Amino acid sequence: MKTYIALLRGINVGGHKKLKMADLKSMMEELGFQNVVTYIQSGNVVFSAKEEKDLSDNISNGIAEKFGYEVPVLVKTADEIAQILKNCPFGETKKTEAYFMLLATPPKQELMDAVHEINYPKEEFVLTPACIYLHYGNGAGKAKLNNNFFEKKLGVVATTRNYNKLVKLVEISK
Repeated sequence: MKTYIALLRGINVGGHKKLKMADLKSMMEELGFQNVVTYIQSGNVVFSAKEEKDLSDNISNGIAEKFGYEVPVLVKTADEIAQILKNCPFGETKKTEAYFMLLATPPKQELMDAVHEINYPKEEFVLTPACIYLHYGNGAGKAKLNNNFFEKKLGVVATTRNYNKLVKLVEISK
C-alpha cells in the first residue's frame, strides 16, 4: 500500500459543487481506499491504495456517479508533494507565502516557453513540468497569474494550494 494525496479542483467555492468532506470520505472508502483522511473543505484527501494507475480518474468518476458533477482530481504520492515543497525556488520567507499550482500532466515545451515570457508586476512564478511556484506581492485575490490563466495557457488541468496546506497534507500522510 502506498500513501497518496488527492487534490480536488473547484469544490465548495462560491457555493458551487458543494461536497461535504464526510461524504467524500465515505465515497473514497466505498471505492476501496483505506486510511482515508480529509483536510478542510477545499477537497484535500490523504489515503492509502495499492499502487495502481488511474487513481485520479477513479476518484473523479466516483464523484460524478455519486454526486452528479464532474470534478478534476489530481493525485500525487506524499513523497511527490514533499519533493515539490523541497524544490521550491523561493527563499524561506517567500516560500511560506507561496502558492503551489500542481499540474496534472507536464505541459508541452513550446507552451512552457511561451508562458516564461509573461510578466505581471508583483507576481512572480517559476514553471516546472510538475508545479508552478507562485508568489503574489499583492495577495492571491487580485492575481492575474491564477489557476484559470495557467490552465488555458498551458492546456493542462491544475489545482492550487498554499504552502501551509501542502505541509499539513504531508504531515497527515505520515
